[in-house]
Amino acid sequence: MYISRAARTAFAGITRRSGFSAQPSLAIRSLSAIAQPSAKPISPEFSSGPCKKRPGYDVSNLVKAKSLGRSHRSKIGKSRLKFAIEETKRILGVPSDYIVAIVPASDTGAYEMAMWNVLGERNVDIFHWESFGKGWFADAISHLKLRDTVEVSEHTADYGSIPDLSKANKDHDICFTFNGTTSGVRVPAGADFIADDRTGLTLCDATSACFAMDMPWKKLDITTYSWQKVLGGEGAHGVLVLSPAAVERLETYSPENRPLPKIFRMVKKGKIDAALFEGATINTPSMLCVEDYIDALAWAETEGGVDGLIRRSEANLAAVSAFVDDNEWIDFLAKDPSTRSCTSVCLTLDLDAAQIKKAVALLEKEGVALDIGGYRDAPPSIRVWCGATVDTADVEALMPWLEWAYKTVKSE
Repeated sequence: MYISRAARTAFAGITRRSGFSAQPSLAIRSLSAIAQPSAKPISPEFSSGPCKKRPGYDVSNLVKAKSLGRSHRSKIGKSRLKFAIEETKRILGVPSDYIVAIVPASDTGAYEMAMWNVLGERNVDIFHWESFGKGWFADAISHLKLRDTVEVSEHTADYGSIPDLSKANKDHDICFTFNGTTSGVRVPAGADFIADDRTGLTLCDATSACFAMDMPWKKLDITTYSWQKVLGGEGAHGVLVLSPAAVERLETYSPENRPLPKIFRMVKKGKIDAALFEGATINTPSMLCVEDYIDALAWAETEGGVDGLIRRSEANLAAVSAFVDDNEWIDFLAKDPSTRSCTSVCLTLDLDAAQIKKAVALLEKEGVALDIGGYRDAPPSIRVWCGATVDTADVEALMPWLEWAYKTVKSE
């Protein structure tokens, strides 16, 4: 409840005439605070990575795995890695002629691995509209120095928007993020800007899209993600998905004067290293993280597979959308509804950067929402993770708290 300055002055006068302190009592001062919502989210974890663990998660279940304490080269180690790859393909609906590998260094490692191996054979179109896509462009021109040998076209847009995807040339290699984690902007469903009769490869960073959005596999030649996003797995491991066209490029093109670190090597004696795509990882993985991933995949199956996970993420986005529609002081950073992410939901508030930071701190102090500050390079905003491991009831419970934090900060 807001108490006007005139009312506080009048109260002070009454207390002086009555012999009481001129300072408003604690009870009166408390009336000026904005009333808090009655219910809190059961789980306050809304981080965009690493993300919330699946509902019902119990880490003690992992200690039963026979692979722990064993070599990843042992029979049990290789079988569990191979099983993780097979389940990935099955649940995601990856075409049978595509291959999948577990690789080092999260999604970043997987995407860099792809860039270093295949780019430079032809001209490249790079589409970016947030920080990570911008990073891929910088690597292409500053580290790979592709402009020394081929044309590299940059197609970009400000945070909240998406570039003109129609400029994609089917005869060029195309690099893009399926979902901009730091901007909350995704490519439109179906990725129809990618030609079916393309001759170039598509390199898709799908780290915050896989398992939450429908992946049009026939449009995607190289796809990367990390299981620490939508499935709530642990960090440091990436997943690489290759189409037959990508395999052909790897076996027929070897960039000149481009040393490849060991952890980037996918080809042996001119042929794809088949063992890598059957669980023989390049370096030592964490078998605990692998078992954690397998646990998440099993949970995904109980939710109806990838379709069920997509429904969960879209239900979370719908809960946020309903709240935004009812309140003028909050809006999506992504203005076009067709490009709004259902995982990394970015929201602007009628507050300046310092006020948003204070509102985020208030929510964390109350144990309501953790790690929802907008990305450092993004416009002042908040970012609420709405991936499949987040329950819609928690998203719905968070919304009134956003209003509480906004009004509390705004009234100061």
